[in-house]
Parts: sequence; C-alpha cells; structure tokens
Amino acid sequence: MNMSDATSLRHDWTLPEIKSIYTLPLPELIFRAQTAHRAYHKTDEVQSCTLLSIKTGGCPEDCAYCPQSARYDTGVERTSLLSLEEVIRAAGGARSQGATRFCMGAAWRNAPVGSEFDRVLEMVRAVRALGMEACCTLGMLDEEQARQLSEAGLTAYNHNLDTSPEFYGRIITTRTYADRLETLRYVRRAGITVCCGGIIGMGEGREDRYRLLEQLATQRPHPESVPINLLVRVEGTPLADERPIDPIEMVRMIATARILMPASMVRLSAGRLSLSDEAQALCFLAGANSIFTGDKLLTTPNPEMDRDRVLLDKLGIRMRQQTAV
Repeated sequence: MNMSDATSLRHDWTLPEIKSIYTLPLPELIFRAQTAHRAYHKTDEVQSCTLLSIKTGGCPEDCAYCPQSARYDTGVERTSLLSLEEVIRAAGGARSQGATRFCMGAAWRNAPVGSEFDRVLEMVRAVRALGMEACCTLGMLDEEQARQLSEAGLTAYNHNLDTSPEFYGRIITTRTYADRLETLRYVRRAGITVCCGGIIGMGEGREDRYRLLEQLATQRPHPESVPINLLVRVEGTPLADERPIDPIEMVRMIATARILMPASMVRLSAGRLSLSDEAQALCFLAGANSIFTGDKLLTTPNPEMDRDRVLLDKLGIRMRQQTAV
C-alpha cells in the first residue's frame, strides 16, 4: 500500500490488501491509521453517543449474541414501546451529559407498520428538535418506511452486517445477509446516512474479519458511521462461553477500518467495559473517534459517564461539541 492510500477514499479494496494492512506490525499499522485519521478528523476529540432501548426483548430472531432474543433465557425483561415523553426525557438527559447523537433501538425483526412506527417518527422529530443527531435501529425496513424516517429528519440508520458472509450463518439463521444489504440500500436511497459495522470475538477467524471489512469498505459511499463491537458474553445466549479475544485484535480492527474508510466515524462500541484504559487508549490512537456513553448499550453494561470523563481527561481528549444539525 502506498502512503497516498492512507488518505484517499477508495471503494475497490481487495481482500489481499486488507489482510496486508490488518497484519502489519502494530506500530506501522497505528502510524498509517493516524495518517488517515488526521487527514479527515481532529485527533483530540471524540463524539459521545447515547443508545436507548425504546422497545426491549421478545425479538423473534436467533442472533447468537443477543440477550433480547425470545429464544434464549437471559433474564431480559420484555417491555413495550416507550412513550414519546420518556424518550424526550432520556434524550434531554443525554444531551446534558455531552452526547450529540441519540440512538434509539427496538427489538424488532422488521419495523412495524402502524401506530408504533408513527410513534417512532415522533421520537425522531423530537430528538432533532433538541438539536441532536438522531439514529435508529429497528430491524429491517421497507422502502416506504425508509422514506418516512428520512422525512422525519432521521440522521442515520444503524443496520450492522455483524460478520463475514461466510460466518454469518453460524450466528443468525432468521435473516439473510442479502436481507441486511437490502435494508441498507433502502436507507441510502432515502438519503439517510448509514451506520454499519460488526462484532468481533464471536468465534470467527481473522479471514472473517477481513471479509467483513471488505463488505464495508467496498460500499459506495462508505458507511458514514462504522461501529466496531467486541462481543459482550451474556449468560443464556449460545455465545455465553465464547473465549475472550486479545484486545489487540480490537485495535487492529479499528485501525484497519480507519485506513480503509478514512472519512467515516469509527465507533468504539459494545464491549468497552472489558477493555482496560490502556486498551481503550490504543483504540483511540488507532482511529476510533466516537464512543457510546451511559450505563447501558441496549441491555448490556457500558462504562459509566464519570469513568469515561476521567479517561478522556487523562488522554487529553475532549467530547465533540454540539453543532447545528
């Protein structure tokens, strides 16, 4: 790879190129990631996002990592869709803590048609009225639902690919890879930015990570937001006893994503609670420029706000300020 590749936007990355980047000696990998990062982003700031579960549990899908699946006994309490007032209150609290992006997740296979979806549209409008970016993850959408979300002002739609096409069937059987790509096409066509990433530590090999990165980095345009998640092992799910992976794999994943998609926001997402301060610092050095704050990510624990502030202060990194949206 030429150094010019470190700052150029390409959509023709090949699997051998991705492997050669991912497996670089770590100092060289981080140097190249920093070069890419500095071309498009400020190095001393991260965006703070808050994720709220607006409808919890009872999902009919069989995602092996997810405590919200109705197929597993994980102790997650099912709740119906929150009220508009509850969401406005949570979004206002998140904004007061420095969050500039508010994400709403619902445990649905497909976003419903009717009054519940209409309420979600109201939630989107309300979050935008607070001056925040609004992101939703509601499962699969049809083209009309994507259009309605766009008209409501939705900033981004999260729909992760999770892993490689080859490993995907070992994690999920109730929805195909093609289904996920179709929803992403509807979102993109509606003019909503795409939030799409994956999870590592589910028993996949490095080749699967390369293939996931290839799927993301060959999209035109790249996903504007790329969350990189580390599996949170939850008792009762099929992956509860999966062996932890070395945190350096998380660093390599983030650095490679940064090089392949230099203009995108690379989000250090689920699994931060299992990372030491030093491992998180390496992730920031590798190009992560967004974190999720608050005590939960949907239903799994997340570092508390005070701990995040102490860590960022220690590193000399500030939270991005609210801008007009």
